[in-house]
Amino acid sequence: MKDKEIKEEVLKEEINKEVNEKKKCECEEGKEEAHEHKNDEHACCGKHNHKEEIEKLKAEIEEWKNSFLRKQADFQNFTKRKEKEVDELKKFASEKIITQFLGSLDNFERAIESSSESKDFDSLLQGVEMIVRNLKDIMSSEDVEEIPTEGAFNPEYHHAVGVETSEDKKEDEIVKVLQKGYMMKGKVIRPAMVIVCKK
Repeated sequence: MKDKEIKEEVLKEEINKEVNEKKKCECEEGKEEAHEHKNDEHACCGKHNHKEEIEKLKAEIEEWKNSFLRKQADFQNFTKRKEKEVDELKKFASEKIITQFLGSLDNFERAIESSSESKDFDSLLQGVEMIVRNLKDIMSSEDVEEIPTEGAFNPEYHHAVGVETSEDKKEDEIVKVLQKGYMMKGKVIRPAMVIVCKK
């Protein structure tokens, strides 16, 4: 083969090689562009889905917020209503006992009026005794009882206001009752005022 022919063959091979490499590059670039476009589509779709999710969460949060505010308002109204009921109970807590004592007050007034006209003090005394019995019945109905004052002094139930010597009483026994004491449902509401024996 002549030198000229050899050179032509080498030149053709180099040209073919360059053409093939160029085609290969163009193909790879096309694939990359297609891949990038596909990724962009996914990114766009993902962005769109993410936005919808955010809007959905915002709506749920708003709904929870409104529900909380409604429940808070209901609770505040309930609290105010209960406070008002408690105030009413405190205000009229003594209504029952006062109503019961009104009958005794009526009896006192009638006894005084009757005795003033007739000057019959024995009848007045009987009327007063009857009223005292009525008052004690009312107290008993409310579980109020008199504190016993027989025997030894007990600081839990008795209030000593003085001491005396007594041949009939032992040391620290109650000699005299100056004012009766009372308990209500087991609680001391007024201790008995007493004089205690000291030898």
